[in-house]
Amino acid sequence: MIRVTVWNEYQHEKTDPKVAALYPKGMHEAIAEALRKNPDFDVKTATLDEPEHGLTQEVLDQTDVIIWWGHMAHHKVSDEVVERVYRRVQDGMGLIALHSAHASKIFEKLMGTNTGSLRWREDGEMVRLWVIDYAHPIAEGLGDYFELPIEETYGEHFGIPKPDDLVFISWIPGGEVFRSGCCWHRGQGRVFYFQPGHETCPTYYDANVQKVIAQGVRWAYRANVAPIVTGFTRPIPDITLGNAE
Repeated sequence: MIRVTVWNEYQHEKTDPKVAALYPKGMHEAIAEALRKNPDFDVKTATLDEPEHGLTQEVLDQTDVIIWWGHMAHHKVSDEVVERVYRRVQDGMGLIALHSAHASKIFEKLMGTNTGSLRWREDGEMVRLWVIDYAHPIAEGLGDYFELPIEETYGEHFGIPKPDDLVFISWIPGGEVFRSGCCWHRGQGRVFYFQPGHETCPTYYDANVQKVIAQGVRWAYRANVAPIVTGFTRPIPDITLGNAE
């Protein structure tokens, strides 16, 4: 079983009636319910307002892949919890950052840069996600592209380090393009950023989006990861040079 924790700040759903109507149980539960259709996933959820944001060390130790959605409350996430998640990724836990999580503390820490640098328009329109890497496991079973009828517009330039793998590029009729599916390796862990998922759009009910997230979980999962050993693991031999006479 792949143990998945879906983390959501769960703030928009409590304050915006439109979002509450679209995701009555919260975006985290919409994502989790789709993932639970996979018999090899053990899925739990956690939210910002829980003690330690629901991400205690015990929870993280029992998480193979964490999915992160955040937007309006990035600043409310405890630095201590961010450091805890960061260490787990370094040790082999996978992380999937969705939509506005590009500006979350944990994603920026993992990327080592200000990833809030991008163009955006909240007036949503159709988006076409082109598959760039057909051989990548996250793109398995998809066609050349798939479309979402409405989604918040993101556009380049996107302030991220060069991805190890670029899986998707989005195109919007307004003219923008965006690197919308990016993969990195960080320590022993794997990180996948997937752009769609604005809170006022029904994105997480889309079958293709659900497929990408599930395949992202499988890609990010690493079984039996050995801990990284630093420093010398055995004594350095005493090499004595012979007399040159």
